[in-house]
Amino acid sequence: MANAEECREALEQLSRNMAKSTGDVRTAASLDRSLSCRITDLDLTFAGQLRDGRIQDVVAAPGPPAGKADIRLTMSSDDLVALVGGRLNFASAWASGRVRLEAGFRDLLRLRTLL
Repeated sequence: MANAEECREALEQLSRNMAKSTGDVRTAASLDRSLSCRITDLDLTFAGQLRDGRIQDVVAAPGPPAGKADIRLTMSSDDLVALVGGRLNFASAWASGRVRLEAGFRDLLRLRTLL
């Protein structure tokens, strides 16, 4: 099981990866939306803002998200680290229920490029 610091680093790496992206991926990452990532096995939620192609203003809090973010991810700590590290395919993890993604329909259409 990954710890909270490893999860924070994974989110920071994801933010760096998105900032370096180009084309359709860059367009999808340029949304201005609130974001939460619930880490089930740590009972921890990271919340921040997806803005200018980066994840910004990330804060961690125990328990479920305090509010409903525009884009909501739920997964285990190991799955987050594996996704960002390229060892877990998002589409298969989502299809198998290991990763949960909730967002509005229009956001899902734009985010599919990232997946």
